[in-house]
Amino acid sequence: MNKPRLALLIGIICISIFPILVKLNYTPGLISAFYRMLIAAVLVVPYALITRQLKWYSPKTMLLMVVCGILFGSDVAVWNIAIQQSTATQASLLTNLAPVWVGVGSYLFLTNKPTRNFWIGTVFALLGMVILVGIDVFINFSFDNAFIFGVLSGMFYAMYILVSKRVLNEVEVMPFMCYSLLTSSLFLGIVNFVAGSSFGGFSDRGWFVLVVQGVVCQLLAWTLLSFATKNMRATRVSLSLLSQAVLAAFLAWLFLGEEITIQMIGGGFVILFGIAITFVDTPISIVNFFKK
Repeated sequence: MNKPRLALLIGIICISIFPILVKLNYTPGLISAFYRMLIAAVLVVPYALITRQLKWYSPKTMLLMVVCGILFGSDVAVWNIAIQQSTATQASLLTNLAPVWVGVGSYLFLTNKPTRNFWIGTVFALLGMVILVGIDVFINFSFDNAFIFGVLSGMFYAMYILVSKRVLNEVEVMPFMCYSLLTSSLFLGIVNFVAGSSFGGFSDRGWFVLVVQGVVCQLLAWTLLSFATKNMRATRVSLSLLSQAVLAAFLAWLFLGEEITIQMIGGGFVILFGIAITFVDTPISIVNFFKK
């Protein structure tokens, strides 16, 4: 396994614990998103300054990094709300619809168009998601706040993947992370202030969970994922992140008591199969594939 793929794998594992931490409800979802960004920024920005990795880029590149910070901060904020108002499994699945939006966005705006294998893999991955949660859930889906925020999270995340892919073609991972985190922290700080959120008064467990979110789920995970995004196709990275929904579902069952059935396990395998297809370089023919 080469370095970008290994970074992608470890990054996925790190972010898979995030829905579980949020679902514990030690802190409100909106303020949790703010501290996730702030704690990571407090750790990484001084390091970047000491090692002289921060520099000023062109106004266009700086603006795009600011946009990345706002998009990612928005993604985490609405995802947190979706997790706390539904289940960790459902919220993870909804936000992981992002590959569909990434594929469409790549087709419209990027020169590196999605391959046929990507679309085939997407079909299998989405089919796996339907199997995972049950078709009745999709047929009877009510458009409550948790559903809307979950879908919005996927859209924000897809836009972040597309914009960050463009930025990372010109900027190294460390300065990108610094500028993005600083923007997200400032943006979410303003949002929480306007919303009247309390910035303190949490239990020791609450602060511990916030630190784990900032260090593991944000700093470590997204340093690795940004490296993977820089060195791999945006569509491949986004679809691979679907596996996070499978791992998050398992962790939700293990630590939160959320039910996992044989049907959900089967859906998880179909999702992983779809992801595997996107890593095949030779174009796949559906007819020939099933003949084999």
